[in-house]
Amino acid sequence: MDLVRTNSENNDFVYLVKQLDAYLKITDGEEHDFYNQYNNIDVLQHVIVAYIDNKPVGCGAFKEFHTSSVEIKRMFTKPDARGNGIAGKILQELENWAKELQYKTCILETGIRQVEAVSFYKKNKYQIIPNYGQYVAMENSLCFEKELIQQ
Repeated sequence: MDLVRTNSENNDFVYLVKQLDAYLKITDGEEHDFYNQYNNIDVLQHVIVAYIDNKPVGCGAFKEFHTSSVEIKRMFTKPDARGNGIAGKILQELENWAKELQYKTCILETGIRQVEAVSFYKKNKYQIIPNYGQYVAMENSLCFEKELIQQ
């Protein structure tokens, strides 16, 4: 597997995000439009695309949330590639990149209906925190945080 650091102009990233959005439209149900307004990829300058045999199979990104923290966004692995540790490697690379840029924490939001995502973030040592920002009043949102250990 190859991990490539890029930005939101990467065509493979755009391709994967379209698949992610189609999946989320189903799982988010009536709340999809609310969540989708916060998922504009134009502003993402820190994107990871995972490739197996030169084919894009997963992605993730982050954007600055605060001077000391980043928000993890657009994590996705194609269904036929799941179960191979791809998401964990993408998340680790995003965390490493954030550390290189001197950020101290990663935060993120996922939906409580995204059972696999909730389990994945807990497994990767993310702690549940009070909902932040636009997610404060959203009953179906679950927010997480992880402190990055500076080397």
